[in-house]
Amino acid sequence: MADKPPSTDLVAGSSQDDNDPGTAVVPSEGLTNPGLPPEHLRVTDLDPKEEKKAERRIAFFFTLSIVGSVGAAVAYVVFPIIPGDMQSVRFNNMFVGLFAAVGLLGVGIGAVHWAKSLMHGHELVEERHPTRGTEESRSAAVETFAQANKESGFTRRSLVRNTLIGAMIATPVPAVVLFRDLAPSYDPVKLLKQTMWAEGVRLAKDPSGIPIKASEVTIGSAFQVIPEGLAELEYHRIEEKAKAAVLLMRLPIDELNVSPERETWSYQGIVAYSKICTHVGCPVALYEQQTHHLLCPCHQSAFDVSNECEVIFGPAARPLPQLPITIDDEGYLVARSDFTEPVGPSFWERRR
Repeated sequence: MADKPPSTDLVAGSSQDDNDPGTAVVPSEGLTNPGLPPEHLRVTDLDPKEEKKAERRIAFFFTLSIVGSVGAAVAYVVFPIIPGDMQSVRFNNMFVGLFAAVGLLGVGIGAVHWAKSLMHGHELVEERHPTRGTEESRSAAVETFAQANKESGFTRRSLVRNTLIGAMIATPVPAVVLFRDLAPSYDPVKLLKQTMWAEGVRLAKDPSGIPIKASEVTIGSAFQVIPEGLAELEYHRIEEKAKAAVLLMRLPIDELNVSPERETWSYQGIVAYSKICTHVGCPVALYEQQTHHLLCPCHQSAFDVSNECEVIFGPAARPLPQLPITIDDEGYLVARSDFTEPVGPSFWERRR
């Protein structure tokens, strides 16, 4: 008797070979869809009083978020950071951090509590549509949003809605206050026009702070110099150095093209220019000895030292400011005055 050929029927959901496109999945006979288990109604679904309590709790968290956000901004002002006082730093970080945490947690907990206790919680199945729906389906979507609005109670529950809106408005307040404080509260043009350079201030090597003589600056050499006394500053040393850093170079006198008003600004071919690029304030650090060009490594602005540091390439909008210099009775290089124009980026000079 011939053997019976093996059956090709498969149990529903199984497959002979997932990589074989010819394999078919045949549903078994007699299986029924078990469906979803009975829905478990929440307390707020059964008791209107509990629903009201949940609404008040949610409003409380949103209100707490408002208090926390506003409190963080107030704490930032009440507990300012005082340079050199670590206790002020601790108080500022602690109170700003605590209030900001309350602000963020309040809106987060309130939103989660709202979703779990008041929003529509019925189980449902949604079909995926790979393409844009018909006008009928789009109209149905609008109805779905309207139904969701009705079930969430966003428009109906005015207490929850208003406190949520208040919390969302208040949440960015600490960030706005903190970031606004980074902007200068003073006139940057005036600040950048006043440096430690003044008449008679000696040019000193950076970082040693040792004054430099004119005889030490040979043709082709370049020094980064700072005002004498800067290295001994206890506070604001970095800020002052950022404004007053200067590059000192010596060129053959016949290769210097000097305008009449700057004839006394150099000494025997020695010139001094601000090290701060006039584009966005990067340090100009590269000096080409043969071409007498200064290069800013950030955005490749190039300045011609032999022609009063005019811009010859790149995005910088104006030449590097020149520091007028001379020598004192002992042969040390000294400043004739401060810079005659603001150092640093040109955009500080713009007026609204």
